[in-house]
Amino acid sequence: MAHRPEELVELLPEAEPLLAREAAVSEAGDRRGLVLVHDLAGEFDAASAGALAGAHLLSALRHEVIARFDADSLVDYRAHRPRMTFHGDRYESFTAPEILLYALEDDAGEPFLLLHGAEPDFAWERFVAAVRWLVERLGVTSVVSVQAIPMPVPHTRPVTVTAHATRRQLIAEYPVYWGEMRIPGSVSALLELRMGEAGVDALGVAAHVPHYLAQATFPAASLTLLEHLSRLTGLHLPTEELRDAAEAHRTEVDEQIARSPENTAVVAALEQQFDQFTAAREGSELLSEVGEVPSGEELGAELERFLAEQERRRGE
Repeated sequence: MAHRPEELVELLPEAEPLLAREAAVSEAGDRRGLVLVHDLAGEFDAASAGALAGAHLLSALRHEVIARFDADSLVDYRAHRPRMTFHGDRYESFTAPEILLYALEDDAGEPFLLLHGAEPDFAWERFVAAVRWLVERLGVTSVVSVQAIPMPVPHTRPVTVTAHATRRQLIAEYPVYWGEMRIPGSVSALLELRMGEAGVDALGVAAHVPHYLAQATFPAASLTLLEHLSRLTGLHLPTEELRDAAEAHRTEVDEQIARSPENTAVVAALEQQFDQFTAAREGSELLSEVGEVPSGEELGAELERFLAEQERRRGE
């Protein structure tokens, strides 16, 4: 049964200024040209780097909620059990999952949108259609994702990224690493695909998180995502707090690694591979366990392992 997109998302009164401005546009070239960033927190976000980047923007910038998705229809509570508070002999509160669209202003006063919250488990096509409906109504001309993937890279080197887009021109300065391959899907990936089919520019960056930190936190990856988001969109985004967090985290991880000769040896080997690769391929930003760009099969296998570990941890 077909459903209207607006049945899945509620536009709030705070969206009215954006809606009114877009309704007054008569020529496509006069559209506001809003950027919509999405960081939906799911299992395709190693170290929750994308979600933490979005949370940082919400903590550092002025914002307001302008749309609310029906998370109750989209999220599998048994797969991602919400937190409840139990006190003594009674339940006191329930923290329901949310999928919200925020309007923000960057440090230069430029407005942009952030789609933040849980990645839907159900109704992916309906969800994407609802986002496209919002894109059309709010004057969005660019949709950008921030994510992270586990890779065999050391935490002691600069965080690198893979860029992807519906048009090569959008990421012309980024190298192409992969041929054709099949990898686990995500709502973010489907959203980019469908936006491109609809003629809307969509792109994204995925930070490479050291595989040994993929289940922890890695603020350096969140920092890198925001830096590349600024580079791709021209937005002026705050990063100082994340930079401080990344430096403190680096010290903490260094201390933990130093306690184990085995871990020290693993990191040293990754450093050597990274340095050899970057020296041999100036400007390239990825390496595999043999000092070359991983094949599609290797990347797919790494992602499958990461997702399997996420599934195992949920069952504990």
